[in-house]
Amino acid sequence: MPPAIPLDRLAFDIDGVVADIMTTFLAMAREKYGQGHHLTYDHITTFRLEDCLDLEPWIIRALIRELIDRPHELPIAPFPQAIPVLKRLAEEVPLVFVTARDRAEPIQSWLNNALAPVPSRAIWVIATANPDAKLRYLQAHAITYFVEDRLETCFDLAAQGITPILFAQPWNRQPHPFLEVQGWPELAHLLFKRGDVLEILT
Repeated sequence: MPPAIPLDRLAFDIDGVVADIMTTFLAMAREKYGQGHHLTYDHITTFRLEDCLDLEPWIIRALIRELIDRPHELPIAPFPQAIPVLKRLAEEVPLVFVTARDRAEPIQSWLNNALAPVPSRAIWVIATANPDAKLRYLQAHAITYFVEDRLETCFDLAAQGITPILFAQPWNRQPHPFLEVQGWPELAHLLFKRGDVLEILT
Protein backbone atom coordinates (compact mmCIF):
# COMPACT_ATOMS: atom_id res chain seq x y z
CA MET A 1 0.00 0.00 0.00
CA PRO A 2 1.24 3.52 -0.75
CA PRO A 3 1.43 6.15 1.98
CA ALA A 4 -1.80 8.01 2.67
CA ILE A 5 -2.72 10.17 -0.30
CA PRO A 6 -3.35 13.80 0.72
CA LEU A 7 -6.76 14.53 -0.73
CA ASP A 8 -5.97 18.22 -1.21
CA ARG A 9 -2.99 17.29 -3.41
CA LEU A 10 -4.92 14.95 -5.71
CA ALA A 11 -6.22 15.61 -9.22
CA PHE A 12 -7.80 13.60 -12.01
CA ASP A 13 -7.75 13.30 -15.76
CA ILE A 14 -11.29 13.10 -17.18
CA ASP A 15 -11.48 11.09 -20.43
CA GLY A 16 -10.74 7.43 -19.78
CA VAL A 17 -10.76 8.02 -16.02
CA VAL A 18 -14.10 9.65 -15.16
CA ALA A 19 -15.89 9.83 -18.51
CA ASP A 20 -16.26 6.68 -20.61
CA ILE A 21 -15.96 8.48 -23.93
CA MET A 22 -14.67 5.49 -25.88
CA THR A 23 -17.91 3.55 -25.44
CA THR A 24 -19.77 6.58 -26.80
CA PHE A 25 -17.21 6.96 -29.61
CA LEU A 26 -17.83 3.39 -30.81
CA ALA A 27 -21.61 3.74 -30.50
CA MET A 28 -21.56 6.95 -32.56
CA ALA A 29 -19.38 5.33 -35.24
CA ARG A 30 -22.01 2.61 -35.61
CA GLU A 31 -25.12 4.77 -35.35
CA LYS A 32 -24.01 7.91 -37.20
CA TYR A 33 -21.71 6.45 -39.87
CA GLY A 34 -22.70 2.79 -40.05
CA GLN A 35 -19.13 1.69 -39.40
CA GLY A 36 -17.28 -0.25 -36.71
CA HIS A 37 -20.01 -2.76 -35.90
CA HIS A 38 -17.33 -5.40 -35.25
CA LEU A 39 -15.26 -3.16 -32.98
CA THR A 40 -15.20 -3.53 -29.21
CA TYR A 41 -13.72 -1.47 -26.40
CA ASP A 42 -10.76 -3.85 -26.18
CA HIS A 43 -9.78 -3.03 -29.77
CA ILE A 44 -8.67 0.42 -28.54
CA THR A 45 -5.08 -0.44 -27.74
CA THR A 46 -3.45 2.95 -28.39
CA PHE A 47 -4.31 6.64 -28.19
CA ARG A 48 -3.57 6.80 -31.93
CA LEU A 49 -6.98 5.53 -32.94
CA GLU A 50 -6.06 5.37 -36.62
CA ASP A 51 -3.49 2.71 -35.70
CA CYS A 52 -5.89 0.35 -33.94
CA LEU A 53 -9.36 0.98 -35.44
CA ASP A 54 -10.20 0.33 -39.07
CA LEU A 55 -12.28 3.48 -39.41
CA GLU A 56 -11.79 6.25 -41.92
CA PRO A 57 -9.49 8.90 -40.39
CA TRP A 58 -12.00 11.66 -41.17
CA ILE A 59 -14.67 9.78 -39.20
CA ILE A 60 -12.33 9.45 -36.22
CA ARG A 61 -11.54 13.18 -36.36
CA ALA A 62 -15.22 14.13 -36.64
CA LEU A 63 -16.23 11.94 -33.71
CA ILE A 64 -13.43 13.23 -31.50
CA ARG A 65 -14.42 16.79 -32.31
CA GLU A 66 -18.01 16.09 -31.29
CA LEU A 67 -16.89 14.48 -28.05
CA ILE A 68 -14.77 17.53 -27.28
CA ASP A 69 -17.31 20.17 -28.29
CA ARG A 70 -20.51 18.78 -26.82
CA PRO A 71 -19.97 16.05 -24.22
CA HIS A 72 -22.78 17.55 -22.15
CA GLU A 73 -25.19 16.86 -25.04
CA LEU A 74 -24.06 13.26 -25.68
CA PRO A 75 -24.89 10.06 -23.75
CA ILE A 76 -21.43 9.77 -22.18
CA ALA A 77 -21.57 7.69 -19.01
CA PRO A 78 -19.23 7.98 -16.05
CA PHE A 79 -17.26 4.86 -15.21
CA PRO A 80 -18.92 2.67 -12.55
CA GLN A 81 -18.76 4.17 -9.04
CA ALA A 82 -16.90 7.29 -10.21
CA ILE A 83 -19.71 9.59 -9.18
CA PRO A 84 -20.24 8.40 -5.59
CA VAL A 85 -16.48 8.41 -4.96
CA LEU A 86 -16.07 11.92 -6.36
CA LYS A 87 -19.09 13.21 -4.45
CA ARG A 88 -17.61 11.86 -1.23
CA LEU A 89 -14.28 13.45 -2.06
CA ALA A 90 -16.01 16.78 -2.71
CA GLU A 91 -17.17 16.77 0.92
CA GLU A 92 -13.49 17.08 1.88
CA VAL A 93 -11.81 19.17 -0.82
CA PRO A 94 -12.54 20.84 -4.17
CA LEU A 95 -12.34 18.43 -7.10
CA VAL A 96 -9.47 19.22 -9.48
CA PHE A 97 -9.49 17.92 -13.06
CA VAL A 98 -6.68 18.51 -15.56
CA THR A 99 -7.54 17.49 -19.11
CA ALA A 100 -5.75 17.63 -22.45
CA ARG A 101 -8.97 18.88 -24.05
CA ASP A 102 -8.66 22.28 -25.73
CA ARG A 103 -11.81 23.67 -24.09
CA ALA A 104 -12.89 23.44 -20.48
CA GLU A 105 -16.49 24.64 -20.65
CA PRO A 106 -18.23 21.67 -22.36
CA ILE A 107 -16.67 19.03 -20.11
CA GLN A 108 -17.20 21.30 -17.10
CA SER A 109 -20.93 21.25 -17.96
CA TRP A 110 -20.85 17.46 -18.21
CA LEU A 111 -19.16 17.17 -14.81
CA ASN A 112 -21.56 19.66 -13.22
CA ASN A 113 -24.50 17.57 -14.43
CA ALA A 114 -22.96 14.24 -13.48
CA LEU A 115 -21.89 15.41 -10.03
CA ALA A 116 -25.00 17.36 -9.04
CA PRO A 117 -25.62 18.55 -6.37
CA VAL A 118 -21.89 19.24 -5.86
CA PRO A 119 -21.61 23.04 -6.34
CA SER A 120 -19.89 24.07 -9.56
CA ARG A 121 -17.44 26.20 -7.57
CA ALA A 122 -16.10 22.96 -6.05
CA ILE A 123 -15.37 21.45 -9.49
CA TRP A 124 -12.24 22.89 -11.08
CA VAL A 125 -11.44 22.01 -14.69
CA ILE A 126 -8.16 23.00 -16.31
CA ALA A 127 -7.87 22.40 -20.07
CA THR A 128 -4.26 22.26 -21.28
CA ALA A 129 -4.89 21.49 -25.00
CA ASN A 130 -1.89 19.14 -24.87
CA PRO A 131 -1.14 16.16 -22.59
CA ASP A 132 2.48 17.27 -22.32
CA ALA A 133 1.34 20.57 -20.77
CA LYS A 134 -0.36 18.94 -17.79
CA LEU A 135 2.80 19.00 -15.71
CA ARG A 136 3.07 22.75 -15.28
CA TYR A 137 -0.57 23.09 -14.30
CA LEU A 138 -0.26 20.32 -11.74
CA GLN A 139 2.86 21.94 -10.33
CA ALA A 140 1.17 25.34 -10.23
CA HIS A 141 -1.67 23.88 -8.13
CA ALA A 142 0.70 21.92 -5.84
CA ILE A 143 -0.75 18.58 -7.00
CA THR A 144 1.39 15.59 -6.01
CA TYR A 145 -0.90 12.69 -7.05
CA PHE A 146 -2.63 12.42 -10.42
CA VAL A 147 -5.01 9.74 -11.71
CA GLU A 148 -4.29 9.26 -15.41
CA ASP A 149 -4.95 6.70 -18.17
CA ARG A 150 -2.22 7.80 -20.59
CA LEU A 151 0.90 5.86 -19.73
CA GLU A 152 3.28 8.31 -21.43
CA THR A 153 1.97 11.09 -19.21
CA CYS A 154 2.53 8.94 -16.14
CA PHE A 155 6.20 8.56 -17.03
CA ASP A 156 6.55 12.30 -17.64
CA LEU A 157 4.92 13.22 -14.34
CA ALA A 158 6.90 10.70 -12.33
CA ALA A 159 10.15 12.10 -13.71
CA GLN A 160 9.18 15.46 -12.21
CA GLY A 161 8.18 14.19 -8.78
CA ILE A 162 4.41 13.81 -9.23
CA THR A 163 3.07 10.37 -8.31
CA PRO A 164 0.83 8.96 -11.06
CA ILE A 165 -1.95 6.49 -10.38
CA LEU A 166 -2.61 4.62 -13.60
CA PHE A 167 -6.27 3.95 -14.36
CA ALA A 168 -6.14 0.63 -16.22
CA GLN A 169 -7.43 0.67 -19.79
CA PRO A 170 -6.80 -1.47 -22.90
CA TRP A 171 -4.58 1.31 -24.29
CA ASN A 172 -2.11 1.33 -21.37
CA ARG A 173 -1.24 -2.35 -21.03
CA GLN A 174 2.51 -1.93 -21.41
CA PRO A 175 4.94 -2.62 -18.54
CA HIS A 176 5.25 0.19 -15.99
CA PRO A 177 6.30 0.75 -12.37
CA PHE A 178 3.30 2.77 -11.23
CA LEU A 179 0.53 2.23 -8.77
CA GLU A 180 -2.45 1.01 -10.80
CA VAL A 181 -6.18 0.77 -10.15
CA GLN A 182 -8.66 -1.34 -12.10
CA GLY A 183 -11.56 0.99 -11.40
CA TRP A 184 -13.13 3.41 -8.96
CA PRO A 185 -13.77 0.91 -6.16
CA GLU A 186 -10.02 0.20 -6.02
CA LEU A 187 -9.30 3.92 -6.10
CA ALA A 188 -11.75 4.51 -3.26
CA HIS A 189 -9.78 2.07 -1.11
CA LEU A 190 -6.68 4.21 -1.65
CA LEU A 191 -8.45 7.40 -0.63
CA PHE A 192 -10.78 6.53 2.24
CA LYS A 193 -11.03 4.38 5.32
CA ARG A 194 -12.57 0.95 4.86
CA GLY A 195 -15.79 1.86 6.63
CA ASP A 196 -16.21 4.96 4.47
CA VAL A 197 -15.57 2.95 1.30
CA LEU A 198 -18.32 0.50 2.16
CA GLU A 199 -20.72 3.39 2.72
CA ILE A 200 -19.71 5.12 -0.53
CA LEU A 201 -20.06 2.04 -2.73
CA THR A 202 -23.35 0.73 -1.38
